[in-house]
Amino acid sequence: MLFTGIMREVRGDVTFVPGFMQRGEAWQPVAAKLAERYRSTCLDFATWTFEERIAEMPSGGAVVGYSMGGRIALHAAVREPDRYTGLVLVGVSAGVADREERLRADGALADWMEQRTIDEVVERWESQPVFATQSAELRAQQRPGRLSHDPRLLAKLLRSAGQGAIEPVWDRLHTLRCPVLLIAGEQDGHYAQAASLMAERIPDARVRIVPGAGHAPQLEQPALVAELLDEHLGDRGVVDREP
Repeated sequence: MLFTGIMREVRGDVTFVPGFMQRGEAWQPVAAKLAERYRSTCLDFATWTFEERIAEMPSGGAVVGYSMGGRIALHAAVREPDRYTGLVLVGVSAGVADREERLRADGALADWMEQRTIDEVVERWESQPVFATQSAELRAQQRPGRLSHDPRLLAKLLRSAGQGAIEPVWDRLHTLRCPVLLIAGEQDGHYAQAASLMAERIPDARVRIVPGAGHAPQLEQPALVAELLDEHLGDRGVVDREP
């Protein structure tokens, strides 16, 4: 785990969970803005399967997860509805309808990854349309974390935790007992729609759309996302915070 710098005693535990091909440090721009009010931890996974990563998730406090990391957090929460005091999901869906097609596509990508260098894998990953709203500078900032991975381990994770590999949980969203904040970028239409549909099934949920942002609003607009998190975590009493 990577801890943000904390200058004084704070209250309330918040764990930030990275997405696929990220390290925990990818959350630092947001976590650092909250570190004076919350005990902020950026989780750096040490394992490479879905079930192992579920086991690595913390118990208690609030969790903020992005993309694959958010799906892992969501599955941990529906398995144990009292596990967290609050949940924030960024760019997350409760499951895809075309699981078989997605499973085949992820399997083919995993096969390709195993035969390539990490530079080739990262180049292909960054060229996806889902990241088109990110500037060249932002992609360059994220690249060292991506390049630190082993392609074979990334392939293993994709086969285990890709959207085609895991069961949808749409029919279990009603069991969530903690307040849930669903964040999506305005330009990320698929996940913005998914956030709205999930909110209809979660007892205590609200949706926030980040103007102008794509799939990773926490990277494109970290200050605004930090404000949304502070509002959700503190103003609603999800975790205690320093005034």
